[in-house]
Amino acid sequence: MADVIRSAGKTFVEKNRRWLNWQHVKVLPAIERCRTAALGGHLDRCLRCGEQAISYNSCRNRHCPKCQVNARRGELLPTRYFHVVFTLPHQFAPLALQNKKLVYDLLFRTSSESLPEIARDPQHLGADIGFFSVLHTWNQELQHHPHVHCVAPAGGLSPDRQRWIHPRYDFFLSVKVLGKVFRGKFTEALADAFKQGQLHFHGQLKGLAKEKSFRALLRGAYRQDWVVYAKRPFGGAEHVLKYLGSYTHRVALSNHRLVSLEQGQVTFRWRDSASHNKQRLLTLPVDEFLRRFLLHLLPRGFVRIRYFGFLATRRRSPRRRLRLLSGNVRFAMARW
Repeated sequence: MADVIRSAGKTFVEKNRRWLNWQHVKVLPAIERCRTAALGGHLDRCLRCGEQAISYNSCRNRHCPKCQVNARRGELLPTRYFHVVFTLPHQFAPLALQNKKLVYDLLFRTSSESLPEIARDPQHLGADIGFFSVLHTWNQELQHHPHVHCVAPAGGLSPDRQRWIHPRYDFFLSVKVLGKVFRGKFTEALADAFKQGQLHFHGQLKGLAKEKSFRALLRGAYRQDWVVYAKRPFGGAEHVLKYLGSYTHRVALSNHRLVSLEQGQVTFRWRDSASHNKQRLLTLPVDEFLRRFLLHLLPRGFVRIRYFGFLATRRRSPRRRLRLLSGNVRFAMARW
């Protein structure tokens, strides 16, 4: 990625100043200078043989492919994990680009309310669950595609907090029911944001500022089924760690997917889900490649990994007891 920015970054900025903001202009040179002499470094020396090597500093920008974060092993429970994905309909993608913080926050909020609501229903699980959610805004071709990945332990706490309740079915919770609840919560929340004047409409979206047009957008989205996808459950904590390290914590496009940069064209690998995840190559002009990459910059201070239920930060202390419960060991939790 740094090589792409070095070759065309300055030209790209000059051509696109009309829509680039300070964050775009800041992230490109950060990635370009990451782990180079431009950011300074330090000298490492082997205590045994005395060999020395220079280690350059990283940019620590969360959009940089070199500065990824690994999950902490201690946050995981000794049980299987389920993976559920909530996706926004494509009609809302342009609106999300112009209102990133608000729309992404609503995506987090409504998906995180839908899962516990259905889980507490005795007809589904009848338990209080915990999970963490990770926002992704891209698809494999770097197009804008907002969705939230939720990873949850396979089961939850009984209402009296005395035992662990295991799922009745391999799919954890009904995705059809989750989709309906998620659809209702999100459209209602978005309508409230419109009434309160919290949404902004620019360019081709100016027409949506009219209530009639905005309500038509909501009706059109509500008439379709919303996609909630439940993947096969993880085998255990080790599988979750592998998933987190290789997928969940990455940026829009990691360096290993880049294939070539030749004659102003960038080629990268992508996975075609419509063809059983077959690996394909996509070649884009460097300007279009950088434009797509910058679509996925998050607002300053926006938290893209969030914990809910009994995995929330405020409940970090009882998590040791949760490990016992989820491992089929009974433990009194009346003081929760």
